[in-house]
Amino acid sequence: MFENLLSTCKVSAIAALAFFVASVAPLSAEETFSSEPLTIHTSDGRTHEFSVELATTDAQRQQGLMYRKSMGANNGMLFDFKTDREVTMWMRNTLIPLDMLFISKAGKIEHIHAGAVPHSESIISSRGAVRYVLELNGGAVKNFGIKTGDTVKSAQLEKTSQ
Repeated sequence: MFENLLSTCKVSAIAALAFFVASVAPLSAEETFSSEPLTIHTSDGRTHEFSVELATTDAQRQQGLMYRKSMGANNGMLFDFKTDREVTMWMRNTLIPLDMLFISKAGKIEHIHAGAVPHSESIISSRGAVRYVLELNGGAVKNFGIKTGDTVKSAQLEKTSQ
């Protein structure tokens, strides 16, 4: 009888573990992102073209560029927060240095945080209400001469600026 009870307990424990794993697995599923072209127009008349992934859902914004080991020189990620508000970011579980551009609904770069440090849990603030954050490789702001006041154009910005 004791062996039957022990066997029943093992089966119950295995079933409970399987249920737990099945219920947690969707929470850790990796998000997929669509992408589109994005252009930055600098105040000195230069134009820089990028291909950016779009983070438009809560789950996509939460995952962002975490765990990425590299990103192409002309790639990035555009976070759309769907409303104008102060935005805070951090670099937990982010493996590559990033430059963060905080962008208004109209597409104007309102604030830049260059050189965000991988794995840092320091809060990076937009310092005011913005609609978007564009993450580029660390050093891109300096390399491309991007400054506050420059403008950003993309289909995502056009869609939400109306």
